[in-house]
Amino acid sequence: MRTTKEIKTAILVLSGILLFIFIFNYLKGENLLSSARKITAVYDNVEGLTSSAAVTINGHSIGKVQDVRFTDDGSGKLEVVMLIESDFEFSVNSTAELYESGLIGGKAIAIVPAFDGADNVSSGVVLKSSVKPGLTELVNQRLTPLQEKIESVMVSADELLLNVNSVFDAKTKTHLKGSIAQLEQTILSFESTSNALNNLVEDNKSSISSTLNNFSEISEDLTEVSANLVDANLKETINGLQSTVSNFDTLLSAIDKGEGSVGKLMKDEGLYNNLEGALGQLQALLEDMKLNPKRYVHFSLFGKKNKPYSQAETETKE
Repeated sequence: MRTTKEIKTAILVLSGILLFIFIFNYLKGENLLSSARKITAVYDNVEGLTSSAAVTINGHSIGKVQDVRFTDDGSGKLEVVMLIESDFEFSVNSTAELYESGLIGGKAIAIVPAFDGADNVSSGVVLKSSVKPGLTELVNQRLTPLQEKIESVMVSADELLLNVNSVFDAKTKTHLKGSIAQLEQTILSFESTSNALNNLVEDNKSSISSTLNNFSEISEDLTEVSANLVDANLKETINGLQSTVSNFDTLLSAIDKGEGSVGKLMKDEGLYNNLEGALGQLQALLEDMKLNPKRYVHFSLFGKKNKPYSQAETETKE
């Protein structure tokens, strides 16, 4: 009877010890009854990664971080132990990428799987590690050059203001005030001129309307004239004029070549000489008629015979 009680007590104690060990490991993130694979990755900086952080593949959770501790080589690097609870297979050449899981700065690990035909991941494998820039880091990367540009702009603006202050001394400010006053007077004058023009338009509205009506009538008359010109068949008239000009060009060309009566008169020197000689003889005849009219005009009641013309006689008398 005692033996049975001792055995029961021993079994109860051992069960309590095993349950304590199980609960302790479970709270640490390790389930002794599961077939999870334990893998590690080494980082220079885990940026606040804590135990129980999610381990994902393509956004799907496949496990969690069991522990984060320093490596034994004294280099200050951090070893992250991960429990892979999924039976999804991926290569030992996969990468464990540390990334920012939310806007509040939580960190997690994403497995970038490789399917290159190498051995699949098993417990004890050390994966390659990488760190994906977070939102804060990306914002800092963007803001840093922007901050430098803003500082440069501020320096340039400061120099510009100094130059403006140096230019706008007391004398310049006085001239500027005078210019502004003159501009104000000009605007007032323009306003009064505009009012005068408005009054002029109002007073002569009927005359302006009449002028516009007359202009409209003139426009209609011009439209009718244009229509009449179109109906006059200007194309045939222009074609006829072109034909006439072409014939005139042909005539001038024939005259220039010495063709026809006018052409021969213009180009034949013999005809010109004969004509010049005939004109000379005609002039001599006219002079002789002036000097000796009786030789050409005879009036006789008794029928006197005319003397024949003798050139020698005429020359002798002269």
